[in-house]
Amino acid sequence: MDPAPRFSRPSSRDGLPRKSTWQSPGSAVSSGPFVSNEESLMPISPNQGSTGGGTLVTVTGTNLSGTTAVTFGAKPATSVTNVSPTQVTAVSPSGAGSVGVTVTTAGGTSNPIPFFYVGAPFKSSLAPASGPLAGGNTVTINGVGLATATGVSFGANTATPTVVSDTQLNVTVPAGAAPGPVGVSVTTAGGTNNGLSYTYVDVPTVTTVTPASGSTSGGTGVTITGTNLGTTESVTFGGNPAPFSLVNSTTISAVTPPGAAGAVDVEVTNPAGSDTAVGAFTYVAAPGI
Repeated sequence: MDPAPRFSRPSSRDGLPRKSTWQSPGSAVSSGPFVSNEESLMPISPNQGSTGGGTLVTVTGTNLSGTTAVTFGAKPATSVTNVSPTQVTAVSPSGAGSVGVTVTTAGGTSNPIPFFYVGAPFKSSLAPASGPLAGGNTVTINGVGLATATGVSFGANTATPTVVSDTQLNVTVPAGAAPGPVGVSVTTAGGTNNGLSYTYVDVPTVTTVTPASGSTSGGTGVTITGTNLGTTESVTFGGNPAPFSLVNSTTISAVTPPGAAGAVDVEVTNPAGSDTAVGAFTYVAAPGI
């Protein structure tokens, strides 16, 4: 019986692995498949994917013509396609952790190269949860499994995040199509997860301030009407902050702070910006005898 064929790996002066060769004892070197495991060559791309499988990968090496199987650990890949003598594509099966990927041809089986299974991301919070319709502001997303994030979608619009850690992302919000809430999803090597919401806000407008006058000592209850008031963050009278409550997207109830006699501007601010009603409220001094 002929001895079983084996892989031989020539040594190198720099210590890096070199091309493996498929050889039977007593015979000349034959051309079995070879997939380099030198990291600089990135022989499998991507080298990580979802634990649920379904990741299309490209394996690069030599003598890959006639590939009959690509195996991830003990599991065979599907949709194996010979692209060229140096390239094969396949779809990963389900798995977990780190596994070796091998390519099999009539000449034998290649050395394994590592592939890493990644779980789907989980998002726990997003802040701030609203911002201008024009986008451009930065949002922080917290969760787990975020280290391989490649995209964050706000509704139909996607942005590329900055990975801070496995538990945190920063992302610049893209422009929205219209004011209102949209779903937020994060895509990583492990898949896509959604479940958070972000609200696009348009700049507020102030239409009326009623009543239009009150005591310099403050304490006058006023009603402010306009548009896009539902996410109001502050109301000021002559630059002085006033306590307020949101009635709905078109109405705010506020109480005037103390102020000097005369007309002052009323300003309403939300995450998208501010609107000022010039001279919309007049402080009136109490009569003196």
